[in-house]
Amino acid sequence: MSKLRGDFTKEDPWRIFRIMSEFVDGFEELSDVRDAVSVFGSARTRQSDKYYKIAEETAAALVKSGYAIITGAGSGIMEAANRGAKKARGESIGLNILIPVRQKPNNFLTRSLEFKYFFCRKVMFAKYSKALIAFPGGFGTLDEFFEVVTLVQTKRMEPLPIILVGSEFWKGMLHWIRHVLLAHGMVDRSDMELFRLADTPQEVVSMINRFYKK
Repeated sequence: MSKLRGDFTKEDPWRIFRIMSEFVDGFEELSDVRDAVSVFGSARTRQSDKYYKIAEETAAALVKSGYAIITGAGSGIMEAANRGAKKARGESIGLNILIPVRQKPNNFLTRSLEFKYFFCRKVMFAKYSKALIAFPGGFGTLDEFFEVVTLVQTKRMEPLPIILVGSEFWKGMLHWIRHVLLAHGMVDRSDMELFRLADTPQEVVSMINRFYKK
């Protein structure tokens, strides 16, 4: 037990430097990014899936409206969004994560960064995004969506468009939020206004543009 504790105290001070370096590299590399939209979604989504096509078309439409696209750099929805951005001749940014099952960056990035720590990576998504779009995904997508909603809810982050794409996919979760969380007073009715639901690229672009025209 004492040996494990000794190893822990020796490792942690050096870990701080690694964390600092990830923040410094991220801030430096993304410092010129002004109008970007982060796209989240499952790495398991296949090209034949309708949401892959919607993500690709959404990213392309956003580029044509003047936005850069940021994703987690992986396959599935992330690849689709980067593909759409690059095809539209826009900035296609990927924030890759080092995990035991190696995630290989997709081939549609114009700029790529690599992170060991999820929390450093999530800071970059939040700091450099004018909007966040969540396509169907798993635990990672839910984590990113709820973290941003929480930051806006607690006023630790400026309000921004947070959009769930795919009413059919998200309806079960939204039903639970309304009929369990809201019904039990765990969230306020106003919290339901922190995010929106869309099904088409046109709806997504319109929601974001309308938000900033205000």
